[in-house]
Amino acid sequence: MFRISAFISELLHPTPMGPRRNPPGPVVIWNLIRRCNLHCRHCYSASVDKDFPGELNSHQAYTVMDDLYAFGVRALILSGGEPLLRPDIFDIARYAKKKGFYIGLSSNGTLIDAQNIDAISACDFNYVGISLDGLGATHDRFRGQDGAFAASIDGIRLCHERGLKVGIRYTMTKDNAADLPGLLALLDQEHVDRFYFSHLNYAGRGGSNRGEDSHYQMTRNAIERLFETCLAYARAGRPKEFTSGNNDADGVFFLQWVHRRFPEQAGDIEARLRQWGGNASGVNVANIDNRGNVHPDTMWWHYSLGNVLKRPFSEIWSDPKEPLLAKLRERPRQIKGRCATCHYLEICNGNTRIRAHKHFRDLWAEDPGCYLTDDEVLSDARVYTT
Repeated sequence: MFRISAFISELLHPTPMGPRRNPPGPVVIWNLIRRCNLHCRHCYSASVDKDFPGELNSHQAYTVMDDLYAFGVRALILSGGEPLLRPDIFDIARYAKKKGFYIGLSSNGTLIDAQNIDAISACDFNYVGISLDGLGATHDRFRGQDGAFAASIDGIRLCHERGLKVGIRYTMTKDNAADLPGLLALLDQEHVDRFYFSHLNYAGRGGSNRGEDSHYQMTRNAIERLFETCLAYARAGRPKEFTSGNNDADGVFFLQWVHRRFPEQAGDIEARLRQWGGNASGVNVANIDNRGNVHPDTMWWHYSLGNVLKRPFSEIWSDPKEPLLAKLRERPRQIKGRCATCHYLEICNGNTRIRAHKHFRDLWAEDPGCYLTDDEVLSDARVYTT
């Protein structure tokens, strides 16, 4: 994840750069349930509205959380499917909060209503992220349900009324890119605290929609719009949180933007970006799916590192004999193609390996989703296109 707002803050209010601090444990995105009331076109878990066998029960979930906390994990994102379809979701959330976890709820928002908003509020989620794929009919088409957009907006409003930090999560394709300005306008209209921009990744139903991946120039335009929007909010004294994910080339593109807009601070920002280090799959990010399988992140469901019902997460994540984890944790990663000669490999860390695997059938090929030109990545020459 690239925290745009944190880097924008450093541009406007520079602070001394300290040593790199690794978190005590990875952020764990936990797909507690695979069932979902919607049928989204780019769902990485290929969820549908039916029960899936073999999912962890409440007691098993508590045991996993005990192990996670003892191992040093401090952030849990409770996801699905649609996590609000789990009958014990509030019990799990309360247990996690009592343990001391930062807990986020990743929802489509349609099931947040007057009947459960008090229970959601009582869990004291640190963050509620609601997915929107566009405005009105665009969102409904992507989600496969009429009225989904209106229901999600109602969910956002209910969360705001209860004082919960709420954000919009958006995955861009060529078919919904035109809705990005309108979604950004919702930040003020609906008192939204955070905007998360996800690049399309080739996993689950997202893989079947690979042909919808945005053209590179469309991606560049969208990401630059995020930079400028974040900067405008920060300069106005009412900063909002902007993040992006699933394409660590965003960090390099940000550096290029800084060279154009804040050239005197480019050296400091480049040092901070290299310290940030880009893609953290298998390092500072982990995923547990609905059946307890552990993955390097949410896009790796085809590869299981182990199962928490058979072996504690702490042992799975620390296994020195696990070949994929060993390769993901190399610095620098042994990436092929133009990534191997990229001047900024230390910043993006080879970007997203899943896209390389799905496109080239090679985990260590160059990332086909990198939207930077050869001139921009193969040397440190300050020749940047717009």
